[in-house]
Amino acid sequence: MPDPNVNFNLLQKTCTLVVLLCCLHIFVTVFYYVRSLDFRQSFVQNQNQTYQNHGKLEKHAALTEELKSSSTLTSKKNTVTETQLEKCPDPSPLLVGPLRVEFNFPVNLDEVRNMNSALQEGGRFKPKDCIALQKVALIIPFRHRDEHLKYWLYYMHPILQRQQLDYGVYVINQDGEETFNRAKLLNIGYVEALKEYDYDCFVFSDVDLIPMDDRNTYKCFSQPRHLSVSMDKFGFRLPYNQYFGGVSSLSKEQYLKINGFPNNYWGWGGEDDDIFNRVSSKGMVISRPSGVIGKCRMIRHDRDKQNDPNPQRFDRISHTRETMNSDGINSLSYKVVKVEKDKLYTKITVDVGKP
Repeated sequence: MPDPNVNFNLLQKTCTLVVLLCCLHIFVTVFYYVRSLDFRQSFVQNQNQTYQNHGKLEKHAALTEELKSSSTLTSKKNTVTETQLEKCPDPSPLLVGPLRVEFNFPVNLDEVRNMNSALQEGGRFKPKDCIALQKVALIIPFRHRDEHLKYWLYYMHPILQRQQLDYGVYVINQDGEETFNRAKLLNIGYVEALKEYDYDCFVFSDVDLIPMDDRNTYKCFSQPRHLSVSMDKFGFRLPYNQYFGGVSSLSKEQYLKINGFPNNYWGWGGEDDDIFNRVSSKGMVISRPSGVIGKCRMIRHDRDKQNDPNPQRFDRISHTRETMNSDGINSLSYKVVKVEKDKLYTKITVDVGKP
């Protein structure tokens, strides 16, 4: 018969072994559980750090874009500010009124250039602080009058700048020694000026006339404008009511309405009366400043060679209405010989042909 003590000892050892195995299992289970917790915590921390860094990057990117956008908006704002200037006031606040005009001193063109530092090449100027109300081309018919031109440039550039005009000066020089043709040179000036800029107003001025008041604005009006109203040559009076010589202005529309100026007045006289007839025949009237504001001085000089009085002028004037539709800007022919760009003016030498 088996010994009961032996069986009991065997059972005790077996139970002890099972308990130890269970404890070992529990220990291993706990160990790996703790390890998984650390891993999860580390993973969560890493994820949070990644999300934080990603958020920072997003914020940085957003900030960068905001700065770029702000910079772009600032740049655009500056551009808009520059391009959205207000129109210049009328009349200009820079005007001084009556001027002293003398011709008893020499004029140095280098000094005139230095005095007018705001000018661009070709005698071009526009105000910087406002948008000029008109774009004005000043057309000067010219030949062998260099000393007179010096005085004109000396006096006129400061006046025109105070009048806040967007302007350019065009000296239209007749080439050769054929009979002078003032009106044809004016037509040529109109055409050549428009090749360079979209002028809407044209002032046609003799080179020997200077205004004595800068309130006499060299611009265009609702009607053709006679600017040299009271010249010292005529005792500061208008010589006759139809007089339209010296300095005048016409808008582009007014100029085209009368088919420009006549091309067939060779020699002195008659073309300004023809222009007056053209204006009147189209239902327009001549406007003028007052006799006080319209004062101007003429440089005294002898009559130019090849500019003798035109013997045909009276006959041509009497037939203006019949000839104006065929003699004018639509029949203009000439040849440009040379173009010179100076800081004070654009000089265009042209061949106008012969009588």
